[in-house]
Amino acid sequence: MSNLIPTTKKDEKGRNIQVVVRCRPFNAVERKSNAYGVVDCDSNRKEVTVRTGSANDKTAKKMYTFDMVFGPSAKQIDVYRSVVYPILDEVIMGYNCTIFAYGQTGTGKTFTMEGERSPNEEFTWEEDPLAGVIPRTLHQIFEKLTSNGTEFSVKVSLLEIYNEELFDLLSPSADVSERLQLFDDPRNKRGVIVKGLEEITVHNKNEVYQILERGAAKRKTASTLMNAYSSRSHSVFSVTIHMKEMTMEGEELVKIGKLNLVDLAGSENIGRSGAVDKRAREAGNINQSLLTLGRVITALVERGPHVPYRESKLTRILQDSLGGRTKTSIIATVSPASNNLEETLSTLDYANRAKSIMNKPEVNQKLTKRTLIKEYTEEIERLKRDLAATREKHGVYLSAENYESMNSKLMSQEEQIIEYTERIAAAEEELKRVMELFTDSKQKLEQYSEDLQDKGQQLVEAHKDLQETKQKLTQEVFITTQLQTTESQLYNAAGQLLSTAEVSTSDVGGLHAKLQRVKAVEQHNTAAQSNFAQSMEQNCSSMQSALQEHSLKHAAMLDHYRHATAELLGGTGRVFEEAVGSVLRSYSAVREAVEEGVDGCKAKLLLQEELTKESRDAMLQMLEEHKLHLEEVLIAKAMPAIGSIMAVNEGLKQTLQRYNVLDGQMVGMKAEMTAFFSGHMAALASMRETAVQGFTSLQAEHHKLKGQMDQANRQHKTRVAQLLQCVQDQMNLLALDTQSDFKELQEASDAQGALLETLKNTVQSQCTEAEQESSSVGARLSSCTDGVMKEMSGVAEEGRMTLEEGAGYCSLLQSSLESLAESSLQWCHAARDLTERRAKEQLTLAEENKATVHKLLKHVEERGQAAVEECRTLLAPVQQEMEVLLKRVEVQTGEDQAVLQQHREELSTLAAQALDTVNHFLSNELQQDLPTGTTPKRKEYMYPRVLVPLRSRTELEEEFRAQQEELMSVLGQCEVLMEGEEEEKPVDQDSLEDDVCSSSDSNSTQQSMSDENLMCYEEGRVPFFKKKSKKENFSSKSLNRSKVAENETSVTPPRSRLPLRTQNQ
Repeated sequence: MSNLIPTTKKDEKGRNIQVVVRCRPFNAVERKSNAYGVVDCDSNRKEVTVRTGSANDKTAKKMYTFDMVFGPSAKQIDVYRSVVYPILDEVIMGYNCTIFAYGQTGTGKTFTMEGERSPNEEFTWEEDPLAGVIPRTLHQIFEKLTSNGTEFSVKVSLLEIYNEELFDLLSPSADVSERLQLFDDPRNKRGVIVKGLEEITVHNKNEVYQILERGAAKRKTASTLMNAYSSRSHSVFSVTIHMKEMTMEGEELVKIGKLNLVDLAGSENIGRSGAVDKRAREAGNINQSLLTLGRVITALVERGPHVPYRESKLTRILQDSLGGRTKTSIIATVSPASNNLEETLSTLDYANRAKSIMNKPEVNQKLTKRTLIKEYTEEIERLKRDLAATREKHGVYLSAENYESMNSKLMSQEEQIIEYTERIAAAEEELKRVMELFTDSKQKLEQYSEDLQDKGQQLVEAHKDLQETKQKLTQEVFITTQLQTTESQLYNAAGQLLSTAEVSTSDVGGLHAKLQRVKAVEQHNTAAQSNFAQSMEQNCSSMQSALQEHSLKHAAMLDHYRHATAELLGGTGRVFEEAVGSVLRSYSAVREAVEEGVDGCKAKLLLQEELTKESRDAMLQMLEEHKLHLEEVLIAKAMPAIGSIMAVNEGLKQTLQRYNVLDGQMVGMKAEMTAFFSGHMAALASMRETAVQGFTSLQAEHHKLKGQMDQANRQHKTRVAQLLQCVQDQMNLLALDTQSDFKELQEASDAQGALLETLKNTVQSQCTEAEQESSSVGARLSSCTDGVMKEMSGVAEEGRMTLEEGAGYCSLLQSSLESLAESSLQWCHAARDLTERRAKEQLTLAEENKATVHKLLKHVEERGQAAVEECRTLLAPVQQEMEVLLKRVEVQTGEDQAVLQQHREELSTLAAQALDTVNHFLSNELQQDLPTGTTPKRKEYMYPRVLVPLRSRTELEEEFRAQQEELMSVLGQCEVLMEGEEEEKPVDQDSLEDDVCSSSDSNSTQQSMSDENLMCYEEGRVPFFKKKSKKENFSSKSLNRSKVAENETSVTPPRSRLPLRTQNQ
């Protein structure tokens, strides 16, 4: 990687300077002078309106548009956030940025840039609402760089320009009278270097605030009539930021960003400000530098060849900010008062022109660490050489005066060289532009010459095409005239033929209408009579056959009803029997399921009883073994522990604590046993309650079934009463309702079976849960016993160790152990008694559950038998009523069949009467068509028998060419006569034209053509016309010779007559 990283961001098109206008409020002096407001600020539309007339004149206005506009009510923070805050990001990206305030004295430039401190210093710098751009900017720079986490360094400098002299406001000495020198930067053509200007490295924002206070104290201010604290110098506060970055290859880069914050001294009117002597000279220098700044802005806007940067120190410092590679923003401050109208308009005009200045910002070059070290090393070596030369006194030595004069002369020469260089560059640029214009003009001239030649050639070709087109036009006119004559003759003949055809067509139409009318009437009457008779006969026949078929179908349907009723009676009996059988089978299945559940419950209860006895015996045995083992351990290992009474005492305390833990564990085990037996009893109670609820629901289902049977009986009686009115509908409904009733009975039986199955499952699940609970309790008991054994073993081991250490206190320890053994023995006895008592209670509870289950089974069996008997007694009367009902239906069906036979005979009689009536209508009431007397008579028609033949285009062209040849021969003879008599008498062109036209008229008469255009061609083949067709509105009869000559000259150049004579020969 190279040591120097080139710039990667560059705005090729440039960027205009951002211009912001801020208007301050009225001050006390302006209010006392009764000044009125002349400035209106519209922040939304970014417009400033200045009233240039009097107070009453509202029409004289001048409007300006800027990038941003802030009115008198704008806060310091608003200006900072809108103008400066976006620029900080660009500075951190590596751009050079400049912000400077410009305006009249006393309009708030220093207040905007530096701000003020609130009274009593109740706010910090960054929180003070009156703080200006500079403190807020430095605070924000440190905040941003710290939050980014990058390594950085910040250097600041504060330069003052007073009376066109440069001073360092941050110099360590109290006197700032040392003048600084300004040089051009060799690395940047538009940049400058201030020799001796001190850059201070700041590490936090507090140091910045101290530097600002120190610089503000040294800056030259004075009181004038327009501003009590008027700045008498320009200040340039520069912030240089070095930021470290890492490349993808791991190399360190240094990115540099620079921000210049410039507070310009205000322009002032010396007469109004009251400046005299020193203050007047200060005001003159300030106005001079600001005037130069205005000239620079004007030259940049007008793109002049020379920009006077070097006429002022201020413009030289701002050279890169105006038209260079820096992003620049201008804050123009104005006063709203009418007494400052002239200065306000001047400031706004300057700001408006500055908007058009175009900068081309570029990112500063990023330097690697190696490059910086190399530059610093070269600078150190150069300084070492200078120091060595000074110490050894080598080289040339001059007096101070000569040295100063040489330096001043060199500086002036350098300035002149730079100025001449700029002029030469401007002249070269102007010359280059002129040469480019000359080259472009020459190329355009050559292009225009070529275009002119091409257009001339095109004009000649167009002239030839025009002559050919005129000749073709003459030919087409002749052909069109001939065709129009023939067309008119054919049109007249066609009109006669059309009139004749129209008359004959109308006569033929009348004849055909008569024939069609007669024929249609006859055919319609005949066809209608025949069709109507046939259709009526067919309808009557179909009616009779349909009645017979309906009677047969009705009889068959009644027979079918009788058979269906008999089958229904038999099916109903079978359904009742099957229903009773299904109820019995369901009851048997339920009883078997309950017995199986009870047997399983008994078996599991017996198994639980055996397991409980076994656990009790095992518990008693374990407690006995624990007792014996504890006695042996305590007696065998207590004597060696007499040696250490204090340690034994501590060990006994720990042992007592562990025994308390064991006591708690035993109490927990006791509680678990109690909970187990309580849960077991609750499970058995829930089983009993579930069985009772199941049988209760079974009984309720029986009552519900009984009610449904009663409801079905009532519905059958109701339908029997309605059956006499509509047999067919009631039979269908009866069959559907009967099926639905039996289906509901079947569903009720299925529901009872499902309920019993649920009861069986519940009993089995409760028994399974009881067995699982017993197993879990046994496992818990075993685990607790093992834990107690382990804890007791650990305690015994610790007691043995303690007793070995406490051999000197054996008597006290022995007595304690004996009491402990007695308490353990008592605890074991108590635990054994409790276990035996719990086991007896569990056995008693199991016996009670067994008796309850036997009682439940017996109750279920009795209830099932009663339900079956009740179903049988309810179904028998229903079956009898169904048989009686169906017999009544059979009798009613026979009566309906007799009524239908009578109806069929009546319909046959009515059909015969209708057929006689139709035959009478067809034979007596039809009428025939009568003649109208409108039939046309026979006659002869007159029309042309032969049409004029239409000649083809080829024949017309041949005729036109023959006439042209004859005309050309006549012209040739006339030309010979004109040449023979040229010396004696001039030939009149008008008479020649009359002769030619009369000849052409005779030719046209021979061809029976009345309107025809004749054309003859002379030297240049220019046509002239004698007579024109009236149809085409040609009114001129002749053209004189001068007009013919003018036409010849305007169309083609003159030619000799020799080609015409040779053509005629």
